[in-house]
Amino acid sequence: MTEVWRNWSGNETAHPVRVLRPESTAEVVAAVEGAVRDGLRVKAIGSGHSFSGAAVASGVQLRLDRLAGLRSVDAGSGLVTVDAGMPLWRLGPLLASHGLAMEIMGDIDRQTVSGAISTGTHGSGLRFGGIATQVRALKLVLADGSVVRCSADERPELFRAARVGIGALGVVTEVTLQCVEQFALHARDTAMPIAEVLDRIDELTKDDDHFEFFWFPHSETALTRRFDRLPATAPLKPIGALSRRIDETVSGLGFDALCRLGTAVPALVPPIARFAARAMSAREFTDLSPRVFASPRDVRFHEGEFAIPREHAVDALRELKRWIDTTGERVSFPLEVRFAAPDDIPLSTAYGRESCYIAFHQYHRMPYRRYFDACEEILGSYGGRPHWGKMHTLDAPTLRSRYERFDEFVALRDELDPTGLFANPYLDRVLGLAPEAVPVAPEAS
Repeated sequence: MTEVWRNWSGNETAHPVRVLRPESTAEVVAAVEGAVRDGLRVKAIGSGHSFSGAAVASGVQLRLDRLAGLRSVDAGSGLVTVDAGMPLWRLGPLLASHGLAMEIMGDIDRQTVSGAISTGTHGSGLRFGGIATQVRALKLVLADGSVVRCSADERPELFRAARVGIGALGVVTEVTLQCVEQFALHARDTAMPIAEVLDRIDELTKDDDHFEFFWFPHSETALTRRFDRLPATAPLKPIGALSRRIDETVSGLGFDALCRLGTAVPALVPPIARFAARAMSAREFTDLSPRVFASPRDVRFHEGEFAIPREHAVDALRELKRWIDTTGERVSFPLEVRFAAPDDIPLSTAYGRESCYIAFHQYHRMPYRRYFDACEEILGSYGGRPHWGKMHTLDAPTLRSRYERFDEFVALRDELDPTGLFANPYLDRVLGLAPEAVPVAPEAS
């Protein structure tokens, strides 16, 4: 029996029949062919930072930590090819050594490149799409063992879909990214009344290159984060080492201790949330982009996130606030609100519309189901599309109504993987069974 695999938050587990750690595309091909021969399903995993069951593998689990090299860099064009298992936290310094950077990043950098693009990971800023919009080419191993390269010019229908493929179309082994010249970010973190943020949301999302905010339920305060892009040669004024350590203690061990206290005495959650809101530090600093976009996340939590049309952001947030206030639900973590440009990727949460992303969290030791169900229902009423790497209960019939090109993606999946070799219970639920697939029951968490 292989070891038990758990994702970062501990809400998903797997007991794979075998675990393989390929070091090349050829070894991935051999793993796929072996799985077909033995009648097993295959799932590639990255860092395990998804909260959904997208990477749960009960058959053959491919761990990509040894398929994590830098293949090529063209500093002139900005095109960079990396192995699929390259973690974002390693990629940033490698790009910087060539004078390059990713155009946009999310608020953590623990994911692998392939995991981030496959689940639709994004940052914030109405002029910028998700990480998948930076992809210029992919190499995949398909269910028949063939190796294909796709781009806008080569197998374009596969390229369109596979940029956010949820692991359903094949195993990504290489990714070519369009990077940009290295740049700095001038960051301003400011506490504002949540009522003012909602009243000024159109102005705030347009005044800066990147805007997002955190709002602790049970409080009237939001922490706004505004980033503006500067040349890499701009004078840097990073957060001091002492201040960074204090922040990490307050938001890490200190916050974890408060959340544990709230778990033991639920009546303390609202005052703890108000205290945490007041403790969020106002600050201003300038640093290179990877050190500003990404922040440490040391306290474990569960998370769901939905993308809704940007124009419904204020109504949706006010409805969430009313639900929390009227039900007395105790919520220990803040809502995180971000914004992104539209794109043309079939299963991207931002397909065809400017999006507001609303992420809801709960400390991993606290009950979350009623709160998450309410968020899903409220955000679903505005056409919310779930982040593929985060928790939700939606199935294929519901998702079909929220994605104009859902059937196009599923038809391609059915053509490339008719037996569901790359499926698992999560993909069976969100995409429907492949035509020749046999359903597999989810593992107990």
